[in-house]
Amino acid sequence: MKPHGSYRIPGSYKVSGSYKVGKVGPDLAAFPNPLARSELRTQRILQSLRDEIIEGGVEQVRVRQVFRTPREIYRLELELPQLGYQRTILLDRDALEELLEVDEVRAVVSPSALLG
Repeated sequence: MKPHGSYRIPGSYKVSGSYKVGKVGPDLAAFPNPLARSELRTQRILQSLRDEIIEGGVEQVRVRQVFRTPREIYRLELELPQLGYQRTILLDRDALEELLEVDEVRAVVSPSALLG
């Protein structure tokens, strides 16, 4: 049974009984290559991490290597005790090195966790 009324689906709008997707985020048609979309997503995630580390008051960042093969994967843990919040994310070596290029970020990362 269909409930009465009209309910909005986020990122879409109703047109004569069917739902049309509205524009949410960058226009993906401009990036037909999945690798280009993946690179944009990676840059947004890294920028979010930088902002949270620098402006969010993160006291310590722990980095642990999870896998060596077939690809080096690192687990990054951010703790914000004032918010009772912990963010954990997996990054490959290239993304981690790019994140650590910023001096403010490198200063927060425990020295034993830095890449050799």
